[in-house]
Amino acid sequence: MTGASMPPRPSTPPPSPLLPLADGAAIPQLGYGLYKVPAADAGALCRSAIEIGYRHLDTAAFYGNERETGQAVREASVPRDELFVTSKVWKDDNGYDSTLRAFDESMQRFGLDALDLYLIHWPVPSTDRYVDTWRALVRLQQDGRVRSIGVANFHAHHLERIIGETGVAPVVNQVELHPWLPQTALRAFHDANGIRTEAWSPLARGRILDDPTLAAIASKHDRSVAQVTLRWHVQLGNIVIPKASSPERQRENLDVFDFALDDDDLAAIGTLESGERTGRDPEFD
Repeated sequence: MTGASMPPRPSTPPPSPLLPLADGAAIPQLGYGLYKVPAADAGALCRSAIEIGYRHLDTAAFYGNERETGQAVREASVPRDELFVTSKVWKDDNGYDSTLRAFDESMQRFGLDALDLYLIHWPVPSTDRYVDTWRALVRLQQDGRVRSIGVANFHAHHLERIIGETGVAPVVNQVELHPWLPQTALRAFHDANGIRTEAWSPLARGRILDDPTLAAIASKHDRSVAQVTLRWHVQLGNIVIPKASSPERQRENLDVFDFALDDDDLAAIGTLESGERTGRDPEFD
């Protein structure tokens, strides 16, 4: 098997487990990522994701599909309190007042009363505004407009700074993470500080789907390479938000909770680490 789609499995995919966050909330471990999902497609794909069983939608102001995501959530047959919606403040809006304004604009697009998780999208250390941005997120949580707050693309020293200067730790750090870039040291830092690791680009933007090691493991388990890679994330304890451009691929991605990788599989995947990124290193953004 390769990265091609598997035939549909006959049963409904098992639901994603909920992972507890340090602030008392809980997040579905596997969500639907909306990066590079065109606005024209986002509403229908969010609706199909919810129908298939996703309860976690991850978007951002930068993605340009908050309006469509919000409409799908508002119109869903699933109660709002069973859906987990994440968005992010874009780097151009870093800063205290500008973050609060950007949040208001996002909420107008969503048409929702509150968000489940709001993240700083990038620290942009060159502008030195990410601590003030974090203070704005703390304010939004205190005001009850966001249930949980976190960051994305932060290195450990960025995390240490916001925690040291505000006394508040993010519950999530969403970072590029896949078998080529397992972020082992950063995950250990997260574990030591009560921060959940969330993986964007969990399939290395599709580039990893042709990897022969993963293909052999997929054949062994009668699964796709995407499913094996997502199962690897799940067994590491990562939150993971794969993109999908069709209901069939959405279903395939969610269908990873009724099999397990063994020690040999995990050891083989562990040999794939190369440090290769598909996106920017946030230190130099």
